[in-house]
Order: sequence, then C-alpha cells, then structure tokens
Amino acid sequence: MHVYVFNARDIAAYMKWFSVPSYMEVSYMQHIFNIGSPVLAAPLTKDFDMFKGEVYRELYYLWAHGFEDERSDISCMSEGCMSLVCSQDCINLESYMKLITLHLIFTRNLPYVKINFTGLPLTLGITCEFDKFEENVYRAVRGFNLVSNDMFGRKFDLKLGVPDELLQISLSPEFKKEVLGSVDFREELKKEQTSKMNSFKESSLKEFGTMKAEEKKKRRKKAPSDTSARSNIRKTSTSQPKGIPLEDRRHKKGD
Repeated sequence: MHVYVFNARDIAAYMKWFSVPSYMEVSYMQHIFNIGSPVLAAPLTKDFDMFKGEVYRELYYLWAHGFEDERSDISCMSEGCMSLVCSQDCINLESYMKLITLHLIFTRNLPYVKINFTGLPLTLGITCEFDKFEENVYRAVRGFNLVSNDMFGRKFDLKLGVPDELLQISLSPEFKKEVLGSVDFREELKKEQTSKMNSFKESSLKEFGTMKAEEKKKRRKKAPSDTSARSNIRKTSTSQPKGIPLEDRRHKKGD
C-alpha cells in the first residue's frame, strides 16, 4: 500500500480551502517544513525558501483557476495529475482526503473529523460504481495514515464496506507520534501573534506617549441653536396664499 507524502499544491490547496489568513501562511509553511520527510516529498525538504516559492506559485494558480464550480479547489488539486492512492476515477476522493489529513496534522487538538462517506460520491462528482468507491475509501484511509472508528470510538473496518453513518476519522497513533509535537501548532502561533501585538503596542506608547485623561474624555458638543433668528420669523396664516403676508391681505380688504 502506497503511503502518500504531500506536495506544494496540496499545501496551497489546504491554505485556500481552510481560509488561512495571508499573514499566517508562512508560519503554516514553516510548520509543515519542520516536520519534513514524514509528510513532505523529499525535494521540498531541502530548502525552505524554495519550498515557500513553490507553495506560493501553486497558491496563485489555485486562486486564478479555483472558482469554476462548487468542487473547484478539489478539482484543481488533481488537474493533470495521476492518482497515487486511489484509482483515477476516484482522484477527487484522494484530493479530499489530503485536505482532511493536513487539517488533522495542523490541528493537534482536533482528535478526529466526522465523515459520512456514503454521500461523498455526489458531493465530489465521482461516478464510478459504489463498490469500487468503497474499495477506494479503504485505500485512502490506509494510504494517508488514518484510522476509522464508529461514533462510539470503536474500530470500524472499512474493508467490510462503507456504512451510511458518520465515522470518526483520525491520524493513526504511530503517525501521530511521528509528526505531532507536544504543543498545538496553532495555539503556539496564536501566542506568538499576541506577543507581537503587545510589543508593537509598547513601542507605540514609547514613541507617541500616552494620551492625557482630559483628551480621552473630551467629546464634541453640539453647537447652540440660534433662538433669536427664529423669533424674527414672521408668522403667516396657513390658509393664505404663499408669498402674501397677512398684513397685506388685511390692507386689501380694508381692515
């Protein structure tokens, strides 16, 4: 059974699919690069700058071609490629399982994801016979170092078939020990970003100083209304024609 290692387009598709913020993209690349050969193809593990350039090149490609239909990103992942784990007519399943596996790698505190494989052929646009699809599900789970359990946490052998119910898909214990550290990558990244923001805040306060209490409480007041101008306005009857003062009307009538 072939065990898959990820390439630059897989990493780019993950960042686009899961909406990784642009300012965190390099951190995600650095994390997967640090794991190295257990998850990345060997040529990508030699130089980080080269790896980063390859990922950005593929990311630009996905943004340029990834808005064709509801399966656009998954379809673009496998465009012009040969399947390595699943059969060619189930290559979209292979691409989908790549994203799931990467998400479990990047999110250490996520123990599993829930998937109902029965509905995936329609969602992913797979048209092969269902028994062949079941075989490919089994191959994909094994090929990406995953294990399947039922909703009660008991092992479920996909070799017996795909049930019409949710399954818990997680990294295998051996693979998890190999690629995951003791600390969640995203939690560490969050702390790092918070630390940077605090340092920026401190440097800004040192440079510009703190605002005075009076300035913080100062608010704009409304301009006083001019009551004298209103008092000089001549009142006219609502029944008289416009533009004819009441005194002129009385003068015409001989009042």
